[in-house]
Amino acid sequence: MSNTVPTILLNDGLQIPAIGFGTYKLEGASGVTAIKDAIDVGYRLLDSAFNYENEGTLGRAVRESSVPRDQLFLCSKLPGRHHEYHEALSTIEESLYRTGVDYYDLYLIHWPNPRVNKYVDAWRALIEAKKRGYIRSIGVCNFLPEHINQLIAETDVCPSINQIELHPYFNQAPQRTWDETHNIVTQSWSPLGRGIALVKNDIIADIAQNHNKSASQIILRWHIQLKALPIPKATSQIHQIENLTIFDFQLTDDEMTRISSLTKPNGRNFNQNPAVYEEF
Repeated sequence: MSNTVPTILLNDGLQIPAIGFGTYKLEGASGVTAIKDAIDVGYRLLDSAFNYENEGTLGRAVRESSVPRDQLFLCSKLPGRHHEYHEALSTIEESLYRTGVDYYDLYLIHWPNPRVNKYVDAWRALIEAKKRGYIRSIGVCNFLPEHINQLIAETDVCPSINQIELHPYFNQAPQRTWDETHNIVTQSWSPLGRGIALVKNDIIADIAQNHNKSASQIILRWHIQLKALPIPKATSQIHQIENLTIFDFQLTDDEMTRISSLTKPNGRNFNQNPAVYEEF
């Protein structure tokens, strides 16, 4: 079985691996071990955030890894409490200091926080940080079309990525279509439906049996064929390898349709609607 990971071209010319490794709640020594294991089995895109409070863990794993820094693709995210321009720049610098690296490959605004309405200021800070060499590519998380339109209207800079909650119970078809139309790569957080019994769904189990694959592999392959970039988390190296081994088979159009049909209007895991949700 192959775990060779293809890459995706971003709108700024940077190549990004087509699957990443999520590090939410991976902290301390056990977190370092899990991240190092992920690197060892072939992950190169490592996704963190200022608010995960594990950028130091990520940095330790990177330093202890046998893979050179320039072969890894590191991502972190700006928290809502630091959207003010100068605070945002300082926070990005602090992210670098915590991780102990000279640059991030990707940095995202974690949530738009529309009530506070300073996400354009934060975006200008990310643009400046990229000019300073702190970041190679800049994007957003959980942004709706109206939020991204405002960024573009006020700065003429389009995000390279929009990371959103995306899984079969919430397939985000309108947002994915909008992102693709604007040459923005959609990235999937909670790709396996964290906190819900998605992997036990009968339709997915039937498709998994047909391909002699696990339910998780079927779901992650579904993301890949939607042109969405999943970032699953797994502490077990066995599951890390399993989640990475999704490039040696293809779902049929009918199977893709059956999985996509599982979507629900209220399919969000934790009712975090970017139109109203505030993250600090």
